[in-house]
Amino acid sequence: MTNTSKPLLLSGNQAVARGAYESGVRVATGYPGTPATEIVESAALYDSMQATWSVNEKVALETALGAAFAGVRSMVSMKHVGLNVAADPLFSSSYTGINAGMVVVVGDDPSAHSSQNEQDSRHFARAAKLPMLEPADSQQAKDFVGIALEMSERFDVPVMLRLTTRVCHAQSRVILGSPDASRNGATGFRPDFDKYVLLPRQAVERHAVIEDRLLELAEAAESIEINHAEYRDTQIGIVTSGICYSYVREVFPEASVLRLGMTYPLPEKQIRQFAEKVDRLVVIEELDSFLEDQIRGMGLEAEGKNWVPRVGELTPERLLASYDAGTPQPLEIGNPEIPGRAPRICPGCQYLGIYSVIAKLDVTVAGDIGCYTLGSLAPWHGIDTVVCMGASISTALGMEKALKNKAQGRILAVIGDGTLLHSGIPALMDMVYNRGHATVLILDNATTAMTGLQGHPGNGVGLQGRSSPGIDFEKLCEAVGIDWVEVVNPYDLEETEETLRSALDYAGPSVVISRAPCLLIERKPPIQQAFVAAEECTGCGDCLAVGCMAVEKQIVEDEWVARINEDLCVGCTLCVQSCPEGAITPRSLVETPDLIELQPS
Repeated sequence: MTNTSKPLLLSGNQAVARGAYESGVRVATGYPGTPATEIVESAALYDSMQATWSVNEKVALETALGAAFAGVRSMVSMKHVGLNVAADPLFSSSYTGINAGMVVVVGDDPSAHSSQNEQDSRHFARAAKLPMLEPADSQQAKDFVGIALEMSERFDVPVMLRLTTRVCHAQSRVILGSPDASRNGATGFRPDFDKYVLLPRQAVERHAVIEDRLLELAEAAESIEINHAEYRDTQIGIVTSGICYSYVREVFPEASVLRLGMTYPLPEKQIRQFAEKVDRLVVIEELDSFLEDQIRGMGLEAEGKNWVPRVGELTPERLLASYDAGTPQPLEIGNPEIPGRAPRICPGCQYLGIYSVIAKLDVTVAGDIGCYTLGSLAPWHGIDTVVCMGASISTALGMEKALKNKAQGRILAVIGDGTLLHSGIPALMDMVYNRGHATVLILDNATTAMTGLQGHPGNGVGLQGRSSPGIDFEKLCEAVGIDWVEVVNPYDLEETEETLRSALDYAGPSVVISRAPCLLIERKPPIQQAFVAAEECTGCGDCLAVGCMAVEKQIVEDEWVARINEDLCVGCTLCVQSCPEGAITPRSLVETPDLIELQPS
């Protein structure tokens, strides 16, 4: 591809989308999840691509695979835990192969910055017997998309592209190229029963194809340009990949380095040649000993995880400290001179009212993945378990089955609207099917808030201006067999508490839908704000139990009383309802030509 402009600063995510555009990708699918969310969002900026959010990662991968079957290049992206959801079609896609090229982009999250676990997705490539590429910077992130698609078509296989949080979010120079004008439309689906229909006989025959293909891929890995050796001082030779290459060059500038852009299958001959030319072979990689174990399996003596940390992100400082100490050094989180601050729920969010009520109920709460997961923190401590997307309902059912009669009215599952659609509906049906009687609280804020206000089938908001009718959650619950369904206004604490208690008392599965749009969807100036009469405040702290950041403490005559931060208050009145003394009252904001004044309502 020819260069078309001066270099730009792009994040790894933006660069992947650009690479897809230049390489003629026509369908880009995914499910939002940090650190990979912006890949599909950036792809949506290119008119030549149909970019869509899918209801979950499994559906996203299957959609991209269908597009590849039909003869257009496709891309699917997700975060590492999303790859678990997509594992079923991922493994089968290795058997079916493709028609046009397909790349599977996964964003791993070492140190679990925004995830429920640290997972090394390289193991999926080995288990599914799919090739995997790992870019080290934004330029490679763009270029490797094209390399992956060419490899995909050459070997009739989806190709995995693994990024980590630093590569996804860090910006670096990218030289742009021209889009591939030769790929304007689908070549069409070519029926092939033995290839695309995975009945048992076909599966066994296709497995043999996979094994032969893996040998061919390993041979290709020996000559692919993205695997190359850099010889300097040969006393130490370091094998590395991805972002770790940047760390290695900073910490060990004089060392010889074998830089692997393709990390499965490995170029065994090239690794052996490199090992023969260095005195000490070291493998530096984040998380698991994926490369090291395979290199040791070749019969080579290599060191690495005896001093390279297995837990958390590597940094140049941590890598050097571990090398000097000869043992893995802990990850320093934050700056010790700066006080830490826990994540907080936004001022005025519906979750504040919900968790204020939940804190009053004597229930065990199975939680899920979303902004509402923060309800597990102070002051509410309103969530007792968090496992993965969609697990709250299933976990609640399991608790109920274990506790039997002791569980009646004591088990609550909390799940968001997007998460319910992602993977909660089967669990909801299972609760009905297995005669459960727990209560499910659906927090409907009309968006996928935690990852950046993406659309989902519930609100019908799609990418690139496309939209569809939203889902009626009440009808959905009734359709799967829930007889007890109520909708509450989460800003009415009394109504919410009464409804939840009634749902918990119901002798059968019940659903409460808390409905209020995320305040970030369409941020408007407040029409009222709370006001504290300091002389009437007793300092009981009930308003602080709401957990709103707009409610603060101030000292008046050596006693603390509540105050409202007017820069944060959105006028939700939750603190007003929580005050037993009536010391907090709402006041309307009246606009005048010159200023906004506080007036009694």
